[in-house]
Amino acid sequence: MSQLSRLSKDLFGDFFSDYPSLGYLVRPLHGDTLPSTFNVDISENNDAYVIRAELPGVQKENININIDDKNISISAEIKQEDKKTEDEKVIRSECYYGSVSRSFSLPTSIDQKTSNANYENGILVLTLSKKSGTNGMSLKIN
Repeated sequence: MSQLSRLSKDLFGDFFSDYPSLGYLVRPLHGDTLPSTFNVDISENNDAYVIRAELPGVQKENININIDDKNISISAEIKQEDKKTEDEKVIRSECYYGSVSRSFSLPTSIDQKTSNANYENGILVLTLSKKSGTNGMSLKIN
């Protein structure tokens, strides 16, 4: 939640929920400012981690994936498509437009050469191969 939204909530509490018509006046009229992240599921098997990220409305070319050893960063830009016509005006726009990102640190280093990413129907699926020989070792106590 943005700092301004928190301050507004602290000052006014639920005042605007009692008066929906007043709340309409102070809410953003063009895009929501709250989401800066997205939902993910992370699973693993013996050979790889699988990350499923929900990125609806994002074009594939606007998604960036960075892998640095065990660290994964996914960022995306959700661009607004203004399709205004002469006889039409926007009354309210609640869709989020802007940047979103998530970063993760995984237990095992990633083999970038054998990892892959697929994006279809708003779902990004990363299959991140684990580097062999990085599972650690047991140490016997003398």
